Amino acid sequence: TITLTLQNVKYLKNVIKYDRKQPEFFEDTITYISKRATQKRIKSAKKILKKNNALLNEIENNFDVEKEILLALWGIETNFGRHVGKMDIISSLATLSFDKRRSKFFSHQLITLLKLVDKKIVDPKKLYGSWAGAYGNFQFMPSTIKNYAIDYDGNSKIELKSSLQDSLASAANYIRKIGWIKGQPCFYQVKLTKKINEKYINSSARKIKNRLKVSKWKKKGVFILDEEKSKIDLKAALVMPDGKPDTPAYLVFSNYEKILKWNRSLRFAVTVCTLSNMIKL
Repeated sequence: TITLTLQNVKYLKNVIKYDRKQPEFFEDTITYISKRATQKRIKSAKKILKKNNALLNEIENNFDVEKEILLALWGIETNFGRHVGKMDIISSLATLSFDKRRSKFFSHQLITLLKLVDKKIVDPKKLYGSWAGAYGNFQFMPSTIKNYAIDYDGNSKIELKSSLQDSLASAANYIRKIGWIKGQPCFYQVKLTKKINEKYINSSARKIKNRLKVSKWKKKGVFILDEEKSKIDLKAALVMPDGKPDTPAYLVFSNYEKILKWNRSLRFAVTVCTLSNMIKL
């Protein structure tokens, strides 16, 4: 397996360049959302929904995950399969393993991928994807393939690029198993009418803290822009991705934090939930 998979491995300079310039960390929240939760993408999602309604409804019922959140994740990750990536995943992971910034994480991903090849779960000839080593319609990392990918179409293969059934069901299985609760909100956009103690504000996705009930947030001067939604009194955390006054602010719930497990970026999670809500309309 090592001979088969590593014989053409190369150090890819561009991978390091992309790693240092991820848009999640450089674009402000409004720019990031507006580039991804677009009318064009909503139109594409609704077209896919119409064409594959039976499959999407079946997966939603079987996994208890809304079809709109799956479409939003698919749309943002690969523009519905149009941009799955063309980079050699083995070389990408080897390069990031060699790089010191996150060597431990990517070394683990590389070894996991070699094991998946060894067990014939993954075909090494098809290992082309993103610069970070993610693969398929939903950009699964090797550990995600190992833990959550499933053969849903029953052909004894897990095909995360060519099979819509396997791709959607694997994404639904992943998000359900990390704790998604169907029917619960993701976030509410809010405005701060009073000065909030900085300790209550989350501007990093690394550790979300200080969750309070919506009613308590209201008393602190947090105003929910869509007042109709404020009747739900669940626990929420206050998130400001840009971390500055007069920038977008959100009360985020448990489901939002599950999207952070998928991709640890406050802006990514807000955008996925925004697009999902827009597809529902």
